[in-house]
Amino acid sequence: MLSSENLSRSLPKNWVLMKLDNICEILDRERIPVNVRDRDDRIAGKDENQLFPYYGATGQVGWIDDYLFEGEHILLGEDGAPFLDAFKDKAYIVNGLFWVNNHAHILKSYGSNKFLCHYLNQIDYGHFVTGTTRLKLNQASMKQIPVKVPPLPEQQQIVAKIEDLFSELDNGIESLKKAREQLKTYRQAVLKYAFEGKLTKEWRARHLPAGRQEQSGNPPELAEKLLAQIRTEREKHYRKQTEDWKKACEQAKTEGKKKPAKPRKPKALPPLTEKEQAELPELPEGWGWLKIDQLLDFEPFSLKAGPFGSALKKSCYVKNGYKLYGQEQVIRNSHKYGDYYISKEKYQELITCKVRPKDILVSLVGTIGKILILPEEIEPGVINPRLIKISLNQKAMLPEFFKFYFESAFLKSLYKIKTHGATMEILNLGIIQDLPFPFCSITEQHQIDSEIDSRLSVCDQLEQTIEDSLKKSEALRQSILKKAFNGELTQEWREQHPELVSGENSAEKLLERIKTEKALAADR
Repeated sequence: MLSSENLSRSLPKNWVLMKLDNICEILDRERIPVNVRDRDDRIAGKDENQLFPYYGATGQVGWIDDYLFEGEHILLGEDGAPFLDAFKDKAYIVNGLFWVNNHAHILKSYGSNKFLCHYLNQIDYGHFVTGTTRLKLNQASMKQIPVKVPPLPEQQQIVAKIEDLFSELDNGIESLKKAREQLKTYRQAVLKYAFEGKLTKEWRARHLPAGRQEQSGNPPELAEKLLAQIRTEREKHYRKQTEDWKKACEQAKTEGKKKPAKPRKPKALPPLTEKEQAELPELPEGWGWLKIDQLLDFEPFSLKAGPFGSALKKSCYVKNGYKLYGQEQVIRNSHKYGDYYISKEKYQELITCKVRPKDILVSLVGTIGKILILPEEIEPGVINPRLIKISLNQKAMLPEFFKFYFESAFLKSLYKIKTHGATMEILNLGIIQDLPFPFCSITEQHQIDSEIDSRLSVCDQLEQTIEDSLKKSEALRQSILKKAFNGELTQEWREQHPELVSGENSAEKLLERIKTEKALAADR
């Protein structure tokens, strides 16, 4: 518990320590909560100039057609405020004509409202709030909060110092946030240039000179040539599967066993039409636009949505078994995260949803389009209903190349149009199958990945520096408040203006006037 004795010993000269209810008026009795439906009914059809702000625990929560309070007041959260977060405000100033619900205490200082508001935003509320999931600062506890009270002129000086320092700090924070947004823009510009072939323009000029004269030293294959090879390999692979299936059928017949399932013939989706091609950005010579079916591995179920939710009830989970991969791994960009497992029997039942090394997992709901590339070594398992897994033919497209493209603003703009569900955006297999993908040689894809990585790694470092600086700014804000209410910001000012902190201007005289004013108010 905060010790009033310890606080008193640390008070600057001419300051006093008082409980909150002795240095401000508490107006909670005048609060009137109004639910959303009633407020909507009251404001329906009224002009903006007929409405007044309606405040709650942490700020304005709506509008209403009347007001309860007038002038400058302090609102301090009663419940629902971030009491245990040192870097977030629990109190704020309101002014003018307004209404307050019953989630905020209403205070009016007998000294400076701004001084008291700043003070209330730097104390430790752990000693005063109750509850667990939703903390509450009841009025009885609030009244016991000890407040360091300097003379009124010094309160005003402290407010001026705080606001001056906060203004400088806010300018710095605004610059950091602007730089962070600029980095996001730069990231997307890098991806845009990458998939327009601009990052490798000079590289192509060195490796593919005019007239497409391929040079010695492992020159890149042209995309169209590589694609033809992939089609040939796909057909060859299917023929081999068919031959193996026929042999297996003969053996099953001889042994009196059930005939195995016939391998699926690769089903190609319709290629991009001329009209679709015309609507897409122009690509460098040797590149092309494809749909995803032309980029997949030869194995069946290389593009697979997760099973129906009914196939993975909680009763399917076991302590040890086969890993269940879900959005938690994708969101955290870690295949190791999560501890949901299914039995061997359930794994065999969902074998078409199994994952393999270098598979791409795509989030379908909520954080749609977020991607995780599985590493070479993974726990055997299956995907859950909120994911799609993609097994690329890595002779056609590198998983990293695919990931960078899928994260580009251009592709997001294409699938976002189609993902609007009733209550949330939802990506699905059909949408992904219909998306256009730029295609170039594997050699150039490696080069593009390298070009992107070199630029985005710098972005990552800068973003981390910005995030660290923003955290330091939050800590600095609290440091400023701590110094302010220890008297450090105004120490020199007090020494230069002793007449403004003593005699009739002293804190003791201020408290005497407060007591007199409260007594007169009680008699009225």
